[in-house]
Amino acid sequence: MPDLDDTDRTILRLLVEDGRRPYSEIADVVDLSPPAVSDRVSRLRDWGIVRRFTADVDRSKLRDGVSVLATLDLEPNAVETTRAALVGDEAVEHVFTTAEGSLVVTLRVPDNDVRNYLAETIDFGAVRSLDVSLLTASSWSPGIGAAEFAPECAECGNTVTAEGDTLTLGEDTYHFCCSSCAGRFEKRYEELEAGT
Repeated sequence: MPDLDDTDRTILRLLVEDGRRPYSEIADVVDLSPPAVSDRVSRLRDWGIVRRFTADVDRSKLRDGVSVLATLDLEPNAVETTRAALVGDEAVEHVFTTAEGSLVVTLRVPDNDVRNYLAETIDFGAVRSLDVSLLTASSWSPGIGAAEFAPECAECGNTVTAEGDTLTLGEDTYHFCCSSCAGRFEKRYEELEAGT
């Protein structure tokens, strides 16, 4: 099973700071060649740790409404559908699901009317309570720390440790917590491929 080392973590930190940082600059920091850095970034993408490189737009520099933090206490059966509706909305910047089943959302509301805006976006009948706070500033600083590679098992959902297995089937890579899960998944995959 693959695992992250200190070089991988440093590469991740540098990419989080600037996703367009040249590999040659990263190579100087981690004492590798640019092709070796490229290989490591490709491996991190294959593992699903690096999903994409995106622009980090500072929306505070754009005039497009008021920035708010909204906490929605929802009926338990409405959390996922509400989350999906919010994730797909252009005004929404972040959606967090708490262990209690609430959604915490940062968004920019064009008309400064949060309640009506949300009522147009989600099923307001499922909202038990809504708390809205005006945001004056925000920052995002994801830390890598001593993170370890810990994907979810594609078969059972358990966390994959260093003893787990990895399979590439078709063009996709899957991670498993044990060889039993890998075997069951591969057998089902092959049956589906064969049409049986």
